[in-house]
Amino acid sequence: MSLIVVAECLAASGKEDRLRTALEAMIEPSLEEPGCLAYQPYADPNRPARMVIVEEWTGPRALAEHFATPHFRHVRQVLDLVLAEPMTLRKLVAAPVG
Repeated sequence: MSLIVVAECLAASGKEDRLRTALEAMIEPSLEEPGCLAYQPYADPNRPARMVIVEEWTGPRALAEHFATPHFRHVRQVLDLVLAEPMTLRKLVAAPVG
């Protein structure tokens, strides 16, 4: 069963472009990871400082491996410098039907 991750970020004032650049730089290396099924950042059109990343992983192990990659460790350092508040991370699985 795949694991959906929704990560929400709020850039500090004046850091919106740096946040967008950092998250866009994560797309290609994340999609190249064997356990990554989808990775897409989205911007809030009503609040440019807020961005959401929607990811799909083959499971918890693939996500844990993602967190250990050099590109994730790098973006984590950048986020520490540009976020106005800690990133929120939600892990979701498909709801049972029936």
